[in-house]
Amino acid sequence: MRPADHGGRERYLDAALSVLVNRGVPGLTVRGVAEAAGASTLSVYARFGGRAGLLDALYERTFDSLRELLEGLPPSSDDGVGDLLHLALEYRRFARESPTRYALMFERPVPGFDPDPALRSAVLRTTFSLFIARVQRVCPRGADARSTAYQLWTTMHGLVGSELMLASRRPLADWFIPPTDEANEEMYRQGVSAMMAGLGLRNR
Repeated sequence: MRPADHGGRERYLDAALSVLVNRGVPGLTVRGVAEAAGASTLSVYARFGGRAGLLDALYERTFDSLRELLEGLPPSSDDGVGDLLHLALEYRRFARESPTRYALMFERPVPGFDPDPALRSAVLRTTFSLFIARVQRVCPRGADARSTAYQLWTTMHGLVGSELMLASRRPLADWFIPPTDEANEEMYRQGVSAMMAGLGLRNR
């Protein structure tokens, strides 16, 4: 998706991603990224035009990471439902690995930053086409795989988003499930499986 890099652009994006993961949104300044890259602020401006350009490039990089994850999940020959559930579980793992990265992708954690609409369309289309293809394998005949995939993704996103939100706060003793990774994963698995069944997704 990104053009070939001949001048160290990836170095700055690696630095920006490191800043985001380790220092959070407040660290995502031109100066902060330049320091993490061992470079000058002028060099960041020269490559990205400023903070907005840097954030757009970082936004694209985060979706590239998700796309690469999905591409690395080879489908089996006969268990499309199992493959789709595995993908959903890996999606949860991706979100839990770095909530700040996930927030940059799907929320608006950086005040004033709204990715370029053309860029948003491109990364969403490229990344989620892989997800839609998995849904297509098990979708009922005549059903719209794109709409079905969207409904399943909103379930995945809602479950993992709630989990991340609760994990950022003090645990509640009387919540629906114990505050453990095992309990959260099982709740997520049950929720995704129930939605898949409700959408009529099954092996053909």
